[in-house]
Amino acid sequence: MGRVTERRRTIRIRDGAVSMRPDTLVAEEPLEIRLNGKPLAITMRTPGDDFALAAGFLVSEGVIGDGSEVQGIFYCAGATADGVNTYNVVDVKLAPGVPVPDITLERNVYTTSSCGLCGKASLDAVRTTTRHPIADAPPIRVEPALLAALPDRLRAAQRVFDRTGGLHAAALFSETGELLDVREDVGRHNAVDKLVGRALTDHRLPLSRAILLVSGRASFELAQKAVMAGVPMLAAVSAPSSLAVDLAAETGLTLVGFLRGPSMNVYAGEHRIALETTVGQV
Repeated sequence: MGRVTERRRTIRIRDGAVSMRPDTLVAEEPLEIRLNGKPLAITMRTPGDDFALAAGFLVSEGVIGDGSEVQGIFYCAGATADGVNTYNVVDVKLAPGVPVPDITLERNVYTTSSCGLCGKASLDAVRTTTRHPIADAPPIRVEPALLAALPDRLRAAQRVFDRTGGLHAAALFSETGELLDVREDVGRHNAVDKLVGRALTDHRLPLSRAILLVSGRASFELAQKAVMAGVPMLAAVSAPSSLAVDLAAETGLTLVGFLRGPSMNVYAGEHRIALETTVGQV
């Protein structure tokens, strides 16, 4: 199997001084996801947690919503013409009776580490109906100070980032701030899929009492993945997109952006944030 990091020769220039030394880089390799033996998608990812990544991707796509719907996940033996197992092809076998979606050329998607899902026929096709509507009753209530502490806790758990500086991270926290799980990947969407896939295989979906924190921006795709997993709150250290805010407002997702120290912006679902003062209009 591919390694999480690789070494490459580099020329370093520091204050005019030139030296040569190896550098540790995050690995990036393609992963083909097959469904019952048929190719479904290709994603560029950091090797590791591949089964969770495949399962989480299928949750995001609305194919599965419970661990019982998966019979097994396997690396494809003899994935190349000469019979070599590259550990870059994963086949997800659905349990008997679970409907298989129609896999057509339009349904096939290609994902990259930068843009997430591409090739969707239309925006409406992305707005998949969730199997786990957000239903945290009573709603979780989070103090701003608790949210402010989460990025540092996520950063402290990023083991590979410390060696490479080149990975996104996603983490699940409890409503009391306990770190439940953290995953790293060259693609932020893959990191979230790995979290959701692990929760699926551990029979923890929906994640109705969890906070999802991502290390970058909050795109529409990441908001969709949160909604598909039943997560009531998504927080990001950078900006959300307009479509992410629209989706959050439509589905009841609490969306927090620019979470940096004690500062943050709440774009939707403010009823889950324990605000001490009345919000004034500007």
